[in-house]
Amino acid sequence: MEKFNIKELPLLIGSLMIPFLVASLGSYFTFSNITTWYAVLAKPFWAPPNWIFGPVWTVLYFLMGIALFLILRKGLYRQDVKFAVLIFGIQLALNLIWSIVFFGAHSLFGGFIVIMFLWIAIFANIIAFGVLSRNAGLLLIPYIIWVSIASYLNYTVYLLNH
Repeated sequence: MEKFNIKELPLLIGSLMIPFLVASLGSYFTFSNITTWYAVLAKPFWAPPNWIFGPVWTVLYFLMGIALFLILRKGLYRQDVKFAVLIFGIQLALNLIWSIVFFGAHSLFGGFIVIMFLWIAIFANIIAFGVLSRNAGLLLIPYIIWVSIASYLNYTVYLLNH
């Protein structure tokens, strides 16, 4: 693994800012609905407590940013890097769209459809990043695990409230 060069600091900061920017946009649709609309939905007994989502997503967005940095430092002039970054952008956009559909539009089924596409995009992102940097691919594994749990939760909440 390459050593970090202080000259890469702007790239690192930018790489971290991108997922956190998307997170802040998604939170616009999410936060106000957690204690209102989401609170009154029937949820399975195994549903994680609401307080856990913030810390988990913070860690996941941080890992996404580090993974993106590891890919971008290889050079955006490369076609394989551009392709991997495109997939990253798609999964990040789907991440935001899920918040808009599930929390913003209160669509449990729509959220489930989006999260299925999100899962596929994350899987593709792990492969695309992993080809360029094993570490970058591995950093996204917790993300797909969490989205797998969230997918099942989304589906279960849909069934319980349908």
